Amino acid sequence: MTADLFSPYQLGPIELANRIVMSPMTRSRALGNVPNELIATYYAQRAEAGLIVTEGTSPSPDGLGYARIPGLFSAEQVAGWRKVTTAVHEAGSRIFVQLMHTGRVAHAGNLPEGARIVAPSAIAWEGQMWVDGQGQLDVPTPHALTAEEIDATLEEYARSAELAMDAGFDGIELHGANGYLIEQFLNTASNQRTDAWGGSVENRVRFAVEAARRAVARIGGDHVGIRVSPYGANGGMRSDDEQVEEVHERLAGELKTLGLAYVHVVDHSALGAPAVPDSVKGTIRAAFGGTVILAGGYDRERAEADLAAGRGDLVAFGRPFIANPRLPTRLREGLPLAQPDFATFYTPGEKGYTDYPVAP
Repeated sequence: MTADLFSPYQLGPIELANRIVMSPMTRSRALGNVPNELIATYYAQRAEAGLIVTEGTSPSPDGLGYARIPGLFSAEQVAGWRKVTTAVHEAGSRIFVQLMHTGRVAHAGNLPEGARIVAPSAIAWEGQMWVDGQGQLDVPTPHALTAEEIDATLEEYARSAELAMDAGFDGIELHGANGYLIEQFLNTASNQRTDAWGGSVENRVRFAVEAARRAVARIGGDHVGIRVSPYGANGGMRSDDEQVEEVHERLAGELKTLGLAYVHVVDHSALGAPAVPDSVKGTIRAAFGGTVILAGGYDRERAEADLAAGRGDLVAFGRPFIANPRLPTRLREGLPLAQPDFATFYTPGEKGYTDYPVAP
């Protein structure tokens, strides 16, 4: 039988009820950077998805660049996330936590005491960041990580992966997209190092591969995925990098040897970035050889066409899940989709978060 969005899928040892993935989306509801009951309700409401990937969650105090994003490096955060994973599992879904270190996309006003803004090179992102009580502020120049500090940062990812399993997650997704720390190493806009962590394609993929290697060593490849965004421009990344295809092909090939659960390829053209050519997606799929999640402006028709064409195995939906908690039912029954309130995407509280009607 031809696979469709609503057919089950075996992701390593994890059985998914369908091929619909809830994309990771920053929602800024974690007061004190700790997940809470409101966040547990939000994800449980959306547990019709075969797989949920959480909002970006920092493995380090240094990576908490945005206001009110969660972390996963303390006992209090583990306890908070355990409320979320329990609620999602009881509602019938599976859940991976996305580990997102914001790197240079950060403001010190959002970081806890003692933390600092870090990146591969001391090159500022020319953007602004919201700080509660202060508004939009220019982002400062980051500290360029030393080789010793890179090793310590990689250990933070590995330790956070362990804590994720303690918190009841089914796995982790390394955020190697959207201009955050892992992609900052991949892209020449932010990585102008001349040591083993920069310059050549081999050196630029090293940080991503090592983060994956250490996570696999701690929790097993079946529980580790990664998200990438070739040609993405978020966070000041160079979408015109001539080596972008070579970088992602090399990365996918290296990850294949580690036995990762999946590669999650996001195309941000629906948000104004250059489109990711099908040839590049095909190159990544061929080099990786395992499960591929497709993401980027999908509706049911396009999702099922790409599944039927073998371009991917699972399809992720982002913003439609915000206002349509039971999105799989609405897609399956052909019901109209409610539109989200953009003004409440990143505001604290339940408004625009858990108050959308749950009934289809």
